[in-house]
Amino acid sequence: MLLELSEEHREHLAFLPRVDSAVVAEFGRIAVEFLRRGANPKIYEGAARKLSVSSDTVQHGVEGLTYLLTESSKLMISELDFQDSVFVLGFSEELNKLLLQLYLDNRKEIRTILSELAPDLPSYHSLEWRLDVQLASRSLRQQMKPSVTMKLHLNQNGDHTTKVLQTDPATLLHLVQQLEQALEEMKTNHCRRVVRNIK
Repeated sequence: MLLELSEEHREHLAFLPRVDSAVVAEFGRIAVEFLRRGANPKIYEGAARKLSVSSDTVQHGVEGLTYLLTESSKLMISELDFQDSVFVLGFSEELNKLLLQLYLDNRKEIRTILSELAPDLPSYHSLEWRLDVQLASRSLRQQMKPSVTMKLHLNQNGDHTTKVLQTDPATLLHLVQQLEQALEEMKTNHCRRVVRNIK
């Protein structure tokens, strides 16, 4: 699987061939540090002074490298696919090898960092439901007031939680239609591509 880099990311990475290989290696270290602790403008300013460029140029270069490494690590692409993905950028052979080495050295750590950053959401366990219909009351002898009560059981970190929801059948029907529409949307090529990149 090859990485698809946008024009913006290509522009950010275009800075890398203009600097020494030691600087690219340092940018790789900064990129991993960026994932761990977030952006540090002082580092960008210091590197910009040494390279006689603007701090924005350095920041964009690091962000482009961060994107390249995180997307490659997220998808766990092979060495060959990584080389092919970087080859289209038109870099020198030496720079391509350096980027490959950066990827191979850091992909496990990057995947660990990304897994820690991922939100831990509850997952579905089971559902109980009941349909109640009120046929009459003291004030109205004939009425039809249906309601659906659902007990949703969820799992999160080994803990079981329960949510009780109550609605009328018309709202429930609308909800079902929206969920079916979302499932159909998931079958489109665009959504499949997005889901692949999230994993």
